[in-house]
Amino acid sequence: MLQVDEVIAQRLDSSVPLVGQVARYIISAGGKRLRPALLLLACGALGYQGAQRFNIAAVIEFIHTATLLHDDVVDESTLRRGRPTANESFGNPASVLVGDFLHSRAFQMMVDADDMRIMQILSEATNVIAEGEVQQLMNTHDASLSEAGYLQVIRSKTAKLFEASTRLAAVLAGSPAAVEQACANYGQALGTAFQVIDDVLDYDGDASEMGKNLGDDLREGKVTLPLIIAMQRGSEAQRQLIRGAIEAGATDELTSVIAIVKETGALDATRQAAAAQARLALDAAAQLPDNAHTTALRELASQLLERRV
Repeated sequence: MLQVDEVIAQRLDSSVPLVGQVARYIISAGGKRLRPALLLLACGALGYQGAQRFNIAAVIEFIHTATLLHDDVVDESTLRRGRPTANESFGNPASVLVGDFLHSRAFQMMVDADDMRIMQILSEATNVIAEGEVQQLMNTHDASLSEAGYLQVIRSKTAKLFEASTRLAAVLAGSPAAVEQACANYGQALGTAFQVIDDVLDYDGDASEMGKNLGDDLREGKVTLPLIIAMQRGSEAQRQLIRGAIEAGATDELTSVIAIVKETGALDATRQAAAAQARLALDAAAQLPDNAHTTALRELASQLLERRV
């Protein structure tokens, strides 16, 4: 990961000072670096030790960071990882344009791999992510969103980059098609579980630990699984209260919404949905060579359910 950070620092270089300033601001905020870490772990599991893994891991982080910059503008977010968002600090235009820079720099770096399969996977992933973002925008304030519709968005918006990260490791390692698919299945299931747990924490997390405001999803009119299940299980009055909060995008009733989500068992049911995805990830990892890196991938899937930030 230190070598990935070195690549990131080198490739953030730009003749335009503001580009580097904004990009370094959001990247230096830390974060889990989970996607590049997944790529490195999967490479280790498959025995690939080539230097290209550091370059592609940095590409993945650049794509992810670009989506964060754009997301925060779209969502009008003010806090990420415990400090003001880039758009709060530098303004929306700078955040959008530097996000564009990171996307284009990522594609420059992809060319270094000189592999059309890598280009294909990453270009498809970025396109699917963009579609997922637009679909989520269309779904905002729509209290009738189904569980299937919700899952479609998170598999595009979040899980797709996880899937690309682990699939790319198999491509770099020259693995057979069955192993590549197992890696992709692991990434997609893990990414789905990750986002489902993230949506739980918006109603059951610690704001000081998460570094963002509780109830942000509700304020943005996002319909997530805890709310979908709570509306399915709640009384008519409870459904109406949640529906009104979603449609208004207001957090005035946040305390009541959280109480309903807990009372109806929606949080537990959502965690169970995440657990089902984690089990799928474990099943996929079982198809990889048995070594320390694969053990780490299995442990990651198991520990994800205990995530609090």
